[in-house]
Amino acid sequence: DGGAPCEVADFDQPGTLPALVERIGPDVVVNAAAWTAVDKAESEPEAAARANTQAPAELARACRARDALLVHYSTDYVFPGDGHRPYGEDDPTGPLGVYGATKLAGEQAIAAAGARHLIFRTAWVYAARGGNFLRTMLRVAGERDVLRVVADQVGTPTPAWL
Repeated sequence: DGGAPCEVADFDQPGTLPALVERIGPDVVVNAAAWTAVDKAESEPEAAARANTQAPAELARACRARDALLVHYSTDYVFPGDGHRPYGEDDPTGPLGVYGATKLAGEQAIAAAGARHLIFRTAWVYAARGGNFLRTMLRVAGERDVLRVVADQVGTPTPAWL
């Protein structure tokens, strides 16, 4: 079919990732995988940590070993949420829950591994397709006369194509 071969990575078994990176031999690894069930992370912290902390750490060590660039997607949940402006990369972190804590620990593990890396902290991801807040609000606006949503949050929407 002309498509590229696909390799499956099991982020629930982080120890398998270095062998996968070695077998493929990439120059760049893009990690967009994560445990994203924010509320469920509170009751399943070990699973969240495997995907959000341990797996990125293993990828970073594997990338360091072969001098590959690691591009890693993180989240604004690493911040405490009390800001009144969009956060910058040097702002102090302070996650309020397990999800944010595991994502921050993943970022820290990547940095500690010494791999070349880029970390994108995304928030309010939106796209023309799929589920997201913007599409939901547009749909609900067509169904209801009045919308009730929080009005005290500040964020930086991230396009999915990033």
